[in-house]
Amino acid sequence: MRPGLKLLLSTTMIWAASPAFAQHAPTTLSGQQVANPAKWPTAGSQGLVDPATEKFITDLMAQMTLEEKVGQMIQADIGAMKPEELRQYPLGSILAGGSSPPLGAPDRSPQMPWVETAKAFRAVAMEPRGKHAPIPLIFGIDAVHGNNNVIGATIFPHNVGLGAMHDPALIRRIGKATAEETAATGPDWAFGPTLAVPQDDRWGRSYEGYSEDPAVVRSYAADMILGLQGEPGTKDRIQKGLVAASAKHFLGDGGTFEGVDQGDTRVSEDELIRTHAQGYVPAIQAGTLTVMASYSSWNGAKMHGNKSLLTDVLKGRMGFEGFVVGDWNGHGQVPGCTKEDCAQTFNAGLDMAMAPDSWKGLFESTVRHAKDGTIPMARIDDAVRRILRVKAKLGLFDPARPYEGKAGVLGNAEHRAVAREAVAKSLVLLKNTGVLPVKASANVLVAGPGADSMAQQTGGWTLSWQGDGNDNSMFPNGQTIFSGIAEAVKAGGGTATLSADGSFTAKPDVAIVVFGEQPYAEMRGDIPTLEFQPGDKQALALLKKLKAAGVPTVSVFLSGRPLWVNPEINASDAFVAAWLPGSEGAGVADVIIGDKAGKPRKDFNGTLSFSWPKTAGQFTLNKGKPGYDPLFALGYGLSYAKPGKVAVLGEDPGFDASSLNTSVYFAKGVTPKPFSFATESKITRAPIDGPQTQEGAQQLSWTGGTARLSIGGGAPINLGREANGDLSLALTYRLDRAAGGPVTLGMGNGKGLDATSLFTGETGTWRTVKILLKCYQQNGTDMNAVSAPVVVTASDPLVFSLSDARIVSDPANSICPGMPK
Repeated sequence: MRPGLKLLLSTTMIWAASPAFAQHAPTTLSGQQVANPAKWPTAGSQGLVDPATEKFITDLMAQMTLEEKVGQMIQADIGAMKPEELRQYPLGSILAGGSSPPLGAPDRSPQMPWVETAKAFRAVAMEPRGKHAPIPLIFGIDAVHGNNNVIGATIFPHNVGLGAMHDPALIRRIGKATAEETAATGPDWAFGPTLAVPQDDRWGRSYEGYSEDPAVVRSYAADMILGLQGEPGTKDRIQKGLVAASAKHFLGDGGTFEGVDQGDTRVSEDELIRTHAQGYVPAIQAGTLTVMASYSSWNGAKMHGNKSLLTDVLKGRMGFEGFVVGDWNGHGQVPGCTKEDCAQTFNAGLDMAMAPDSWKGLFESTVRHAKDGTIPMARIDDAVRRILRVKAKLGLFDPARPYEGKAGVLGNAEHRAVAREAVAKSLVLLKNTGVLPVKASANVLVAGPGADSMAQQTGGWTLSWQGDGNDNSMFPNGQTIFSGIAEAVKAGGGTATLSADGSFTAKPDVAIVVFGEQPYAEMRGDIPTLEFQPGDKQALALLKKLKAAGVPTVSVFLSGRPLWVNPEINASDAFVAAWLPGSEGAGVADVIIGDKAGKPRKDFNGTLSFSWPKTAGQFTLNKGKPGYDPLFALGYGLSYAKPGKVAVLGEDPGFDASSLNTSVYFAKGVTPKPFSFATESKITRAPIDGPQTQEGAQQLSWTGGTARLSIGGGAPINLGREANGDLSLALTYRLDRAAGGPVTLGMGNGKGLDATSLFTGETGTWRTVKILLKCYQQNGTDMNAVSAPVVVTASDPLVFSLSDARIVSDPANSICPGMPK
């Protein structure tokens, strides 16, 4: 059981037994939460249904076999399917997941490999097969802040920053630019916008939401759809550089209990409508072609299997005329289902299942269910009609693709100018004692780990799922925050010096320190507390060092959510929440660097669309909720025109979440809570210097016979989501004496993986190995209750030194040791 889960379950039982639950819980049927459609708003026509299109679809469907119809309802990932397989399995859609590279190319590829991939799949799909007219594929991709999978694309600020702009017109321009850059690389469907209303900032996807306030989300939904797709009724969209949108994730993904990704949203139906559904009415009215179902549950009922919401509410009451697509193997989480077999999800109203690596099994089982009547033909025909309707309205039956492969679209000057404007408008000034704006004629020191890091300023969902492993060379059209500052200062006759650690020889006039969260996405981004860098206050130490040297200091904070940073604010003369600004770092300089005399060139525009916490434990700090007591309230934001003072802040975080750690098992010579390092008597341990830290590793020596070491302790942890999400256990170690016998790596009491090859060969060199968690799962380990995430069993001779053990995301560079490839 994961640390904290006992509390979660006990709280759940108390909640379920209380009178309040009886008032909040709608009617249930066979354990499924059932909505009352009469309570829900209506949206009206979206311009998707017209007689000519419906006749075209009817005639086309009359020619289709059952297998061809079922194929339209299945979507495969390009990393798990070859184009030629479409001849046997006539699927209707492909996607490129967050870390799936184009065919025959590495991940993080530029434009043309993506174009060639789209063409390769489309060519096979459009081959005439017998008497049936070929049906085009629809190709989806997570273009969530620009076409963020492709090297050279314009990367816009993440939604958490865009919400601070309060500028729907600019959102529409961002949508249009994103559509053009997506169409130019081959895909014709963007999996966005996210219309979640995050209510617990511990959630690792908080930055995908525009605001905790449903009114802000509602104000943006239509404009982003219109930017991506054009006005309702627009013809030949893909030929005009427009793509299909996908309003997501229906419904309640931002309200899960304890901010756990893919968790349970425990609210009344009225609250579900009032908070979580507000963006969907304008999105549907704007003509969104698709809606993506959420992984999450509503009061225990998985959304991928909730007929009352997907069919009765979304398609019935709200009148949605496009199709509903699932999330990554989300159907497999419906009770009674597997990834390869889930009639329930289609009967509930899902039209297309996202089955990235399970597509073949799901296709075959769905054909069987159609033949035996488990899935009625009327339901299959409805799903296929909706999918073909979207393809027709998108223009996919016309082979012309004037934007595909077009030069001068990706990362062009116009799109970058839009992104730069968005960066400047999204900045929120939390504190300023008069040090801002910085004179362009000043001697400026630019410090901190984020100052010259494209990876840190772009965040997750950038060139890879989690956004890590990126270097500046992968953003040929982008500009770091340091580069933007240096450009602005040089134009004013000043100087800007980059010094990541804040060291200097000549005392600068001012220091700008850029720091914040490292990139992350869903699951890995879930955190137990809102404290920034608990136990590792490197940024704070840098700020204090500069303060002690008498250097006025400006903090530029990069984050995907509000975090408790009271000590960092106290140590700063000015503090700017820059969120995750994307590829155009110069947008930061546009506001914080003034002219030669220190007069503003642009004023701060942004105001908080998320409340800022006073303590690290204010997870669900949302305006209008009981006990609302933030440090900075929703809508707060200083400016040059309207300054304000911030008193010295309390530095007690008010919450210790170290015992809730589930992902870091050993680091810098320390086993963090709640884990402990245990070795049997035949193993000796000694602290040694690690690759970067003095005494930052432990040397382990097997001295006689078979023995094991383990890192565990506390209650078992649940790594089931992480295993299904292709996360890995990363071990950084040095082999000091090669193993003379077999070595296994296990988790808890599960069967160990044969890791002998990892502990033989070259000695004396630090290395990192990444082992996919699903390897352990496939080897029989129960990943839902892992008592010890690191277990090494071996016999002498073996000596190795361990410096780090943690969960990471890097599926492309991860292995399954001792298992067939």
